[in-house]
Amino acid sequence: MAIRFSPKLLKNLRCFNSSSSIGFVGKPERSVLKPPTSLIDDLNFDNGEQLFSSVPTSQLVKSMTNLHLVAFEPAVDVGIKVMRSSLMENKYFRGVLMGIIKRSIYEHFCAGEDLEEASRTLQRLWDNGLRGILDYGLEDATDNEGCDRNLEEFLKTVETTSLLPPSSVSFACVKITAICPISLLERMSDLLRWEHKDPSFHLPWKIESLPFLSNSSPLYHTTSEPEPLTEKEEEDLKLAQQRLSKLCEKCHQTNLPLLVDAEYTSVQPAIDYFTYSAAIRFNNDENPIVYGTIQTYLRDAKERLVKAVEAAERRGISIGFKLVRGAYMTRETQLASASGAASPIHSSIQETHDCYNECTSFMLEKIAGGHGSVVLATHNLESGKAAAAKAAELKIGKGNQKLQFAQLKGMADGLSLGLRNGGFNVSKYLPFGPVENVIPYLLRRAEENRGLLSASTLDRQLMSKELKRRLKVAVMGREPDKIMT
Repeated sequence: MAIRFSPKLLKNLRCFNSSSSIGFVGKPERSVLKPPTSLIDDLNFDNGEQLFSSVPTSQLVKSMTNLHLVAFEPAVDVGIKVMRSSLMENKYFRGVLMGIIKRSIYEHFCAGEDLEEASRTLQRLWDNGLRGILDYGLEDATDNEGCDRNLEEFLKTVETTSLLPPSSVSFACVKITAICPISLLERMSDLLRWEHKDPSFHLPWKIESLPFLSNSSPLYHTTSEPEPLTEKEEEDLKLAQQRLSKLCEKCHQTNLPLLVDAEYTSVQPAIDYFTYSAAIRFNNDENPIVYGTIQTYLRDAKERLVKAVEAAERRGISIGFKLVRGAYMTRETQLASASGAASPIHSSIQETHDCYNECTSFMLEKIAGGHGSVVLATHNLESGKAAAAKAAELKIGKGNQKLQFAQLKGMADGLSLGLRNGGFNVSKYLPFGPVENVIPYLLRRAEENRGLLSASTLDRQLMSKELKRRLKVAVMGREPDKIMT
């Protein structure tokens, strides 16, 4: 697919390039890392006028309306039921509903239906001093044909970014479940868990990797010794490894780091195995190409993170991680309960906050010591403040490429813009693709991220305050501070 970019977009990106250096979310609670007051003041998270100075009033109104809608859980429940009902079989009804979704929720959370539309969204981000993480909205693959199609879309995305300045897009993304059949990932995870239980258990197909399971990792998925991979499964495994290698090679050629998404614990061991094997092969420079993902709502998160980082240090390779809270709480809890096992997730939101902040501190200390890179993907204001404070304490420069912040498009804009104003590298996660293809992604996000959707109170308050200020200015014709004098 040939993508043509407008002269304005290319001009803006060139200007930016010449001057730049680059889950589980609940009610924000007090962080274990207390940021100094002066740093909070510098970041200005509560100044709506300053934060949204470059956002048009029409966009503010639209964003606030969408955030109010998704924060109202009964409306979300009704929407999910309708999308999965027989009403969607009616062509007329489906067409009307899809049109409504595209002009509202889809446009709020997604970057566009194709790369050309995504590039225009990227241009608006540049206008606001933010970067983009491009993610083609694909769901799990069930066979090799689907995996091959998905790989082509991932490669196409990376190839398109090579037409842009290196700093215009911060990362590409990949779901291993989109390039390896999900059934094979389940089988591999069973075998890898059994090997962890019994180190004498031989896996002839296994290549070099980093530690991805710990003594506290959930192993209840595998209750008995699994059968070895069949010859066909081993062939499929080689194909999956070739797909990931091809994508990593393309990212290496374009100098674009690759974020490997985390999934549910039933397949995560295999995903980490793929990720760390690729890291050993491609992370030979100071800045890593392959980044893994740690979901800190899992009890074993920090232990696994420490083991992988220390193993990478011993091997002399660079290592990068994206830290998230997690996105599969309902699924994980139900599966553990059905298996008669304890949930792999922390028992309270505060424990998850604490784990996230502890993992953040660990990675920041590694960066300060010259090892490791981290993407702090969080919508939690307290975690953002705490990370900024820790970076300042460790004297990590705000433009340091090894420290990045990220939020989903349409979420936590106050945090994104506040960190941007403070001089940090900030990206917005940009899922894109045809509305019909991305609907499963949106439904899954809506179901698994109820806490995230309802935790947009700060953004809604800031937007409301700024809209009232602008209305007052429009009515009076002067700035509020001038009206009072």
